[in-house]
Amino acid sequence: MADEIPEGDGPLPPNLRFLRVLVTVLTAVMILGVLTVILLLVIRLNDIRGPVLVHPEVFSIPAGVNTVGYSVVDGYTVIIGDDGIIRVFASDTQELVQQLDLNE
Repeated sequence: MADEIPEGDGPLPPNLRFLRVLVTVLTAVMILGVLTVILLLVIRLNDIRGPVLVHPEVFSIPAGVNTVGYSVVDGYTVIIGDDGIIRVFASDTQELVQQLDLNE
């Protein structure tokens, strides 16, 4: 029979060799890409910072002044009193840095 396939495989045609290398490289790049995305997700999701808890009671506010609002901005705690004065404290040392009078 003339239609029989020979048992010894010869070398692949150049186009098929190129396609084989191209598919292998694409597979490797896709595996590296998926691993990179997974690694970045793990790093990003583990970097969750907890909320900053501030208690205005620990800062030295004059007696008789109630706190209307407070906030934490760049390492400073801003406390607004009902006397119309904004007090800016250093969050780490709890020292008064600046006072702004809203009534002026």
